[in-house]
Amino acid sequence: MEEKQGAVRSHKIELMSRKTAGLTGVKDVVSFDAAEILLETVQGTLIIRGAELHVSRLNLEKGEVDVDGRIDSLTYVDQKDPKKAGASLLARLFQ
Repeated sequence: MEEKQGAVRSHKIELMSRKTAGLTGVKDVVSFDAAEILLETVQGTLIIRGAELHVSRLNLEKGEVDVDGRIDSLTYVDQKDPKKAGASLLARLFQ
């Protein structure tokens, strides 16, 4: 993916009381639901897991995303297909 001129290249996560997260360096929101959000960042695919999650602010031109809800984990994955990143091991084995 070609970077736009002036696009944010740094990546930062600010987590507040496991209830709110502010992220920069986000390229795309791959998928999201109440339990999991998959983001493509400049540092790789990021999986945010929790409960009652929702994207409260999204500005892809600036590469910024705010997430609200109960945040249980933040995980980076190195995988060519980010849509499969959140799949369980069993789901990936039996494709």
